Amino acid sequence: MNCPKCNADMELVKIADIEIDRCTGCGGLWFDMLEHEHLKGIAGSERIDSGDAARGRQQDQVRKVNCPRYKTGMIGMVFPGQTHIHYEMCSVCHGVYLDAGEFADFKQVSLSERVKHILAIFKKT
Repeated sequence: MNCPKCNADMELVKIADIEIDRCTGCGGLWFDMLEHEHLKGIAGSERIDSGDAARGRQQDQVRKVNCPRYKTGMIGMVFPGQTHIHYEMCSVCHGVYLDAGEFADFKQVSLSERVKHILAIFKKT
């Protein structure tokens, strides 16, 4: 499989019996459906995000990408409560691509992000 952003080879990385794909070029991460959510709760899983976060921010500017599995256009998304993290999701397989540094950021929800998320929920009710 090749990286949807830089087209380099992806390598398999295993943590807590979950295998994800990491780009050998830019360090981006490909998660099959819900793997990023499962790994978020596992202590130490952020170490899979070993790519250069500065390069990840550059790669984040690349918005038109195709799913590395199905070659269909992916949808740009943000995480609720962490809208500064822009990621791509495949509408066919629901896989998720995070640029280098984004998974480590995803795991570290700040107090201000939690408060904003809670306030947004109360505004809706």
